Amino acid sequence: MDLKFIESLSEKVIGGVSSVLVGKEAETRLLLTALIAKGHVLLEDVPGTGKTVLAKCIARLLDCSFSRIQCTPDLLPSDITGVSIYEPKTAQFTFHKGPVFTQILLADELNRATPRTQAALLECMEERQITESGETTALPEPFLVIATQNPIETAGTFPLPEAQLDRFLMRLRLGYPDAEGSKEALKRFMSAEPLYGLEPLASAEELKKAQQMARNVTVSEIVRGYMVDIAEKTRADEELRLGVSTRGLISLMRASQAYALISGRDFVTPDDIKALAEPVLAHRLITRVSYAAAEIQAAALARAVSAATVPAENPSEAL
Repeated sequence: MDLKFIESLSEKVIGGVSSVLVGKEAETRLLLTALIAKGHVLLEDVPGTGKTVLAKCIARLLDCSFSRIQCTPDLLPSDITGVSIYEPKTAQFTFHKGPVFTQILLADELNRATPRTQAALLECMEERQITESGETTALPEPFLVIATQNPIETAGTFPLPEAQLDRFLMRLRLGYPDAEGSKEALKRFMSAEPLYGLEPLASAEELKKAQQMARNVTVSEIVRGYMVDIAEKTRADEELRLGVSTRGLISLMRASQAYALISGRDFVTPDDIKALAEPVLAHRLITRVSYAAAEIQAAALARAVSAATVPAENPSEAL
């Protein structure tokens, strides 16, 4: 595998999703970036914008196993991870794997699950393993959690704590298509289900190789300094209680490496950082007030990116 192959594959995947969902090329590129960076994604939007369909499209195009969990207040941690059941014939406990043992997991309406159940995903997302009855079992690779939540409806929900939000590499919003996009969507779904016509474009093994290659993408000292400058600006913002953490910076670097890779480059540019700053960093900022927090986070990050000094050198020449 080389850079051109990965760039071509990425464009084909984006094109495949575009044959089903209208006008979601940028969001698909970011989701693919998160997968190659070994991160997880929180899709925060109102119902009916294509969150579930996007997850299914990615799973089909990359030939990955897929599971979906509908989160509800009565969902138990074992409903996600699995449970050990006593087998009378063998007089032993046998572990029955839960839906988390998949390559792409969709946790629908995660904020409707109780905090205990939400926490059950923490080890899965961070350690990529499950510990049950003292035994640890590794999850399949590649492994991506796509969680959704409706930011408008709050009745009967359990807001995700900051520690849980920090486990997501990105927070994305799909939004409604424009009028022409809506007309095209109606045309596509009038007599067929375009999702089921998608064919795999890559294997899980090729995807794992791409993940390994992403770690070798160079992030020059001047680009690293640019990232730190953005973080420092958020830490000094008066509308925020807490700015970007060190973990947030590392997440931004990992995402930028994957983003550069699917763009056919072996080095990160300042433009990569600009493109990724909001989806990777905004949800990690802690605002002083809870009302309209998402808008305050986005505005604060936009101010930080605007105030940070953009490197003038070519990162590929200053490694």
